[in-house]
Amino acid sequence: MPQPHRCYNRLTMTGKVVLITGASSGIGQACARRLARRGYQVFGTSRRPQAGAEGPFEMIAMDVADETSVRQGVATVLAQAGSLDAVVNNAGFGFGGAVEDTSIDEAREIFETNFFGMLRVCAAVLPHMRERRAGFIVNVSSLGGLIALPFQGMYSATKFAMEASSEALRMEVRPFGIHVVLIEPGDTRTDFTANRRRTQSSQAGSPYADSMQRALAVVEHDEQTGTSPEEVARLLERILRSRSPRLRYSVGSASQRFAVVARKWLPGALFESVLARYYRVR
Repeated sequence: MPQPHRCYNRLTMTGKVVLITGASSGIGQACARRLARRGYQVFGTSRRPQAGAEGPFEMIAMDVADETSVRQGVATVLAQAGSLDAVVNNAGFGFGGAVEDTSIDEAREIFETNFFGMLRVCAAVLPHMRERRAGFIVNVSSLGGLIALPFQGMYSATKFAMEASSEALRMEVRPFGIHVVLIEPGDTRTDFTANRRRTQSSQAGSPYADSMQRALAVVEHDEQTGTSPEEVARLLERILRSRSPRLRYSVGSASQRFAVVARKWLPGALFESVLARYYRVR
């Protein structure tokens, strides 16, 4: 198959091929649009893509919770573009509900997408990147992957797991010229808020119902008044241009980023009390 002509430029990196999961809306869509307009060849994924609906990039079908779908999606990119320079693991969703009110099936479901979905994509792209001895794997985590949030325990758990596995993966693949990077957004204005699901037991007379409603009201307000997804997209572009990117990059309000630092220095009981009061669960 003839390879597409690719003109590399240090400023625009024109021709670099990027795969972004969960690109039909929110952070993923903002990242895909920005990179496409800056000269990257972008493939976005969605379980049910609508042709031409997302913007100046190509959408392909991929369900990150399905092994076959992931491998077929990556194969499609390699067949069309001839190579793959970067992958952005962004697909994910959130549950609202107490840990006790989260069933094992619900916990498995969110891990299948948010965590195991990332692992499936990494496993599918790494052989190609290792062979080329180059590539970027950018995993979109969350500040909620550094600080567990009340009534979003399973979401935070998936992001904590992403943080740990990314740390290990970064050391493992660096000898092959592959960079692994974590982006940790704070509250961001996207459809994530409207798409957050409630656990089944949290909707049926749960003893946690009042606390959960108060906490999620704070979360939803902060999300809808939070950072624009375009800020994450600008950060992603800067990372992909870097010759030696760091492991972690945070983006969000100063107060939320400061909370991560404060956790390291404040006594545990004091920090927990401040967080619980902020989310109105105490």
